[in-house]
Amino acid sequence: MYTLIIHLYALGVQLLAPFHKKARTMRLGQWRTNKILRDHIDPHARYIWFHAASLGEFEQGRPMIEKIKAEHPEYKILLTFFSPSGYEVRKNYPGADVICYLPFDTPFRVRKFLTLANPVMAIFVKYEFWANYLAELHKRQIPTYIISALFRREQLFFRWYGKPYRKVLSFYKHIFVQDVNSKNILAAYGIDQVSVCGDTRFDRVMEVQQLARVIPPVEILRQQAGANQQKVVIAGSSWPPDDEILITYFNEHPEIRLVIAPHEISREHLLYIQSLLTCPFVLLSEADETNMQTCDCLIVDGFGLLSSIYRYGDIAYIGGGFGAGIHNILEAAVYGIPVVFGPKYQKFKEAKDLIREGGGFSVQGQKSFNTQMDTLIKDPDYLKRSGKVAGDFVSIHTGVTAKIMNAIFSVCK
Repeated sequence: MYTLIIHLYALGVQLLAPFHKKARTMRLGQWRTNKILRDHIDPHARYIWFHAASLGEFEQGRPMIEKIKAEHPEYKILLTFFSPSGYEVRKNYPGADVICYLPFDTPFRVRKFLTLANPVMAIFVKYEFWANYLAELHKRQIPTYIISALFRREQLFFRWYGKPYRKVLSFYKHIFVQDVNSKNILAAYGIDQVSVCGDTRFDRVMEVQQLARVIPPVEILRQQAGANQQKVVIAGSSWPPDDEILITYFNEHPEIRLVIAPHEISREHLLYIQSLLTCPFVLLSEADETNMQTCDCLIVDGFGLLSSIYRYGDIAYIGGGFGAGIHNILEAAVYGIPVVFGPKYQKFKEAKDLIREGGGFSVQGQKSFNTQMDTLIKDPDYLKRSGKVAGDFVSIHTGVTAKIMNAIFSVCK
């Protein structure tokens, strides 16, 4: 049944490809995978295969990739993505020796991929449970791991009808989970090759913080805000529902300046943000020393800058919480500033933990957003205290990559 579903999914992508850019990009990318492997895999080298579904999972796996490259040069890295949003952004990532799409999880494609790639080890990130790949890796006696994994009782494995699929969990040589709850859930079903190590994203955001870039227009806005005793709010990965709540508040509060980095930088989204603003704004691509003198809001119309921009904030707002789910809150929290986000955060352990600690705050709509922002802005001690909690929360959870590396490579030795 599982394989039939994957076949149907692959067929659906193929039929949709002429009419849908993402489906077309995925189909073409997978079609090229075998050629990439034939041309670039060194048959005399030993490859560790990392698989990340998309960009977020790649960032979780990245600290380990780079640590292996630094400490174990005897291995090469094969990196695969399933989603175009991961591959198209990181297809030239210098930390991997070979990068390609992962073919659909059907038996023929799986055998072809593994024969060409011939990895000596496979490492999956967080939520990757491709049954045919795992079964074939197990059959070929290739040690397979999953890192930064999270398990919830409502997942398919633990349903009354999920027993056949649950078998795939036994194919991992070891499962590195983020929390004790995940370990307990697995133990209840007899899966005990499990260690609680935490989330490698903490290591990644700490690395990013140490390499943060100077963004001159944001630097000017920060200096002006300080001179006028204003607070700077950084809104990251915002969607239209986030924009409406944020900007409604911003328009009525001259005591703050806003930097807003939308998740999608389409012309339509940028125009929508501009239509909501009643205060002077500048697009980052058009910012200079002159127009920044009268700018109350800076709109980030480029990619790759957000993780550095958070360093200039007093408060961060993380988008996505009024849609499918919040984006990365750790990128902001690492700078020691409180993070605010919408109501869809339940699947994100770090968000629940940060709320409990007092460095993160979930809002349900305009009214609760206004109340939370008023409290943070008008009470300097509260703002400082919650920001410190956020920063400490990240720092005390680092070191996960080293734990996993020690566990895996001590066995290899």
